[in-house]
Formats: sequence, C-alpha cells, structure tokens
Amino acid sequence: MPPSFGTRLRAAMEASGPLCVGIDPHPGLLEAWGLENSAAGVRSFSLTVVEAMVGVAAILKPQVALYERFGSAGFAALEETLSAAKSAGILTLADAKRGDIGSTMAAYATAWLDDASPLASDAVTLSPYLGYESLRPAIDLAAQTGRGVFVLGLTSNPEGPSVQHVGGEKSVAKSIIDQVSAENAGAEDMGHVGLVVGATIGDAPKKLGIDLSLTKAPLLTPGLGAQGATAQDIATAFAGSYHQVLGTSSRDILQAGPSVNALRAKASQVRDELLAAG
Repeated sequence: MPPSFGTRLRAAMEASGPLCVGIDPHPGLLEAWGLENSAAGVRSFSLTVVEAMVGVAAILKPQVALYERFGSAGFAALEETLSAAKSAGILTLADAKRGDIGSTMAAYATAWLDDASPLASDAVTLSPYLGYESLRPAIDLAAQTGRGVFVLGLTSNPEGPSVQHVGGEKSVAKSIIDQVSAENAGAEDMGHVGLVVGATIGDAPKKLGIDLSLTKAPLLTPGLGAQGATAQDIATAFAGSYHQVLGTSSRDILQAGPSVNALRAKASQVRDELLAAG
C-alpha cells in the first residue's frame, strides 16, 4: 500500500507550512495579469502559480470549473498544471465538488483519483448531499491509491445553513462530520477523508455540537484573505483543531501576480501568519 494521504499531507505541511493556495484563473485575474481569457491564458496563469509556490504551499487547489469552461483545451491546461505540480513536488487538490451515485460516482472517482487518469490529483473535493455513502467509490479508491478526498462539511456561503444546519444538534452537517470521523478513526494523525469547513463560520460548530478535533480530518478552510478571515481568526475559530487546518487563500495571493517573486513573497507572508497564529 502507498503512504496514506494524511501522512503525505502532514509531511508537506511540516516541510512547507499549512497553506493551500487556490489556482483560480478568473477572467478578471487573467486580465489583471495581461493574459487572454482563453485556455492558453489559463495555462500560462496556472504554470506561473505552480512555479511560485514551490516550498511555500503544502498543496495547490485548481478550481476545475475555471478550466472546464474552455472544454477539452481547458482540461488539457488542467492536466498540464497537475503534471507540473507533481514534477515540482507539490500536492494537488482538484476542487471539482463531485457527487453522484453508483457507477457514475465510480467514474468520477476514476477520473480524479486513479493512477492511470491524466486528471489524477492527490485529492478531490466531494459533495455528500446525495448521502455520505454515495461517495464510497471515491473514498475507497482514494485509500487504495494513497490519495484523499475533502467532503463539504460546514461551508460559509449564505445558502449553506439552509441545508447544513437543519436539525440543530442532529444537523445534516453533524451527520456528515460524524461519518467522516468514523472513516478516519484508525488514523494515527490525519486520515484520508478531509472536510471543507469555511474559515468564517464563526461559532457554528459549537451551536451544532460538532467537535472538529475528533474527526482526524484535514480541514480545508476557504475564506482566508479576500473573504475576510485572518490567520488569527482561523486559529481562534479552530482552537482545538488548528493542527489539522490548511489555511486556504486564492485571490488575496493571486492578485500579487504575474510576477513569480511577488506571488512567492505574498504566499510566504500568508504562510508565516498561519504559522505564527498557531
């Protein structure tokens, strides 16, 4: 068996710090960088980010939708980005938020987590709202290949609570998070099933009776920087589970481009703030 994703991620966090940098080639950022809003522009943007983040980010998170909008050429750019990150020794998390049932879920799992796939990433984001067990093909394949999955748990978008918080202390979110905890129970440190938990969720875990420190889950916490959360905010909100946190920033860092040195300097600053807050 290959080393587990939790083991690999912990090694990356210790070597480079607890930072996840999103690769989000939005049209506005492409324009700001002087690039075309095209697959070629997305490719150039992405490879620049990969080059800049060596030794600074534990993991890179390309936003799949921003490649998918250009069809096969966009996916080719994504494949090249994933390959470049692998060559550079940086873990990758495909932010695809896949979720389906049966053979369709198995196909998604193969696309993002199978060694033979050109889209194979070190991890992929998943949506559990067809039922946690609908994700089983991806969860099991990730374990077999030394990869991981990040399941949407408590998101910070305004619409999220209308589903996730339903049920109070028996909420939908708590049910999902309890099942992730059971999945990771045998891990010594972090398991291969992570959670996406918004950096700006405030006291939602306490209100819902959720203890994230019991999950052994890597915690992807989008919202750092442009969405308003600081490293200290995250350290406070995740006081008992901060050692599991991947502080996640996209626009706040990407706005420093297109200079590789400027991108690296900004990411280093964010990474150092996360380390100091802990």
